[in-house]
Amino acid sequence: MIDLSHISQRFTSPDGKSVDAVKDVSLHVNEGEIFGIIGRSGAGKSTLVRTINFLTQPTEGTVTVNGQCLNNLSAEDLRTMRTKIGMIFQQFNLLSSRTVFDNIAFPLELHHVAPAEIEKKVNRLIELVGLTEHKNKYPRQLSGGQKQRVGIARALANDPIVLLSDEATSALDPETTRSTLELLQRINQQLGVTIVLITHEMEVVKQICDRVVVMDKGEVVESGTVLEVFRHPKHPTTRAMLADVVMHDMPERIYATVRERIAQAQARGHMAKLLHLTFVGSEVTLPVLSIMTRRFCIDFNILQGQVEELKGTSFGMLTILAESPDEENYMAATQFLSENQVDIEEVPL
Repeated sequence: MIDLSHISQRFTSPDGKSVDAVKDVSLHVNEGEIFGIIGRSGAGKSTLVRTINFLTQPTEGTVTVNGQCLNNLSAEDLRTMRTKIGMIFQQFNLLSSRTVFDNIAFPLELHHVAPAEIEKKVNRLIELVGLTEHKNKYPRQLSGGQKQRVGIARALANDPIVLLSDEATSALDPETTRSTLELLQRINQQLGVTIVLITHEMEVVKQICDRVVVMDKGEVVESGTVLEVFRHPKHPTTRAMLADVVMHDMPERIYATVRERIAQAQARGHMAKLLHLTFVGSEVTLPVLSIMTRRFCIDFNILQGQVEELKGTSFGMLTILAESPDEENYMAATQFLSENQVDIEEVPL
């Protein structure tokens, strides 16, 4: 659906220096998926997403949407293509002098759609986003979440095939954010619209995205399915952004205690390892650790644990200190865990 090939975006700073906002980024977004682009402020994610509809023309690289290379389109053809790429803004960008109905109708009026068709389409969109009771209100009479729903409905007015969401939930409270994301997920499922979602919030990615790329200093530093990225974050930026959502590291004082316990176990001739375990799906609820303890005589202490849900899939993590008087039993126990779809990582100390 969307192909960005070797995209670079270069600007000139006020002092005349060249600044690379985006550096040689290539990515592919599949038709019908919700694709997340995440990064801190200044990472280049908003600049990158604006190349998808050529609101920002890249300095280098090509943009292809639905089989059409935007670089090669005439100004008129580009305007036509942009009608099929809706955009949701962080600050809503509503016209204060227009009602909910009239704000949603505005892009249709610009394209000279017949009034009867406008009436029919706008009422359908108002119902879709849950604002039927508010159709004649003005933006000043709406909450932030309601304003964002107007923005979403307006972005859908021209029946887009792609919806770009640029930090659409960052100005909303957590409850309103959840309901807005549920609306976007419903739009994706019911209308088949491909959504590219720009955010700095891992909670947003966790709730609705299928795949994600992580940007830092204008570059893509990590990519994969949401489950892959949450399960095995490789880049320091990803790990830092996941810190408030998923536990990967423990306080240094805990590591010091673990090192001491391992040294004591080794002095007794035992095997002792600090293990990070991840469980996905139904494995989260299986008693594999208790079975392992009984079957292989393994003692373990749970040092930290967490269960999350990633777009409807259960995802659990445990960090344990495992000890066995016998290396063969230890190896058999880890093999048992692997056979039961538990991912095992020995934590270096």
